[in-house]
Amino acid sequence: MPQVAWMMGSDSDYPKLEAGFKALKELGISVEGRVLSAHRTPDATREFVAKCEAGGTKVFICAAGMAAHLAGAVAAHSSRPVIGIPVDSGALKGLDALLSTAQMPPGVPVATVGIDGAVNAAVLAAQIIGTGDDAVAKKVVEWRASQTAKVLEKDKRLAEKLKG
Repeated sequence: MPQVAWMMGSDSDYPKLEAGFKALKELGISVEGRVLSAHRTPDATREFVAKCEAGGTKVFICAAGMAAHLAGAVAAHSSRPVIGIPVDSGALKGLDALLSTAQMPPGVPVATVGIDGAVNAAVLAAQIIGTGDDAVAKKVVEWRASQTAKVLEKDKRLAEKLKG
C-alpha cells in the first residue's frame, strides 16, 4: 500500500491536484489516487480506507468540492491523519468546501489546507511522515531549499530585467 492514499470526489478535480501528486513523488513518497465519494460510494470508501490502514498507509489526503464530506468520512473510519483539500467548484468557488472540510465534530479531526491547496497538502503529508522517518524529513528540508532557490532565481532575473 502507498504511504499516502489520495482520494478525490471526481476525476475532473485531478488537474487542480496534479502538482500535489508531483510534489509527493519529488519527496520520494508513494501515493495512490482514487475517485471516491462520501455520498455516492460510501461502502467503497470505507473499504479502501480499511485496506490502506491494514497495508500501512500513513496519511490520507481527500479533495472534494461543494459539500466536501469525503475528508470527514475518511477521518471517521481511520486512526491515521487526514488532510482535506477543499476544491474550487460550484457557485461558491470553494468556500462551501472549505467550511465543510474545516468544520468537523469533536474527535474527528481533519487538517485543512486552502482551496485547491494540493502542494501544501502534499508537503504536510510529508512532514507528518517525516516525524517517524528521518529520510523523508531530510527530503522535505531539501525540497524547501529547492523552492527557496527557485524564488531567488526569479528575483535575480527580475533584478537583471529592471537594470536594463
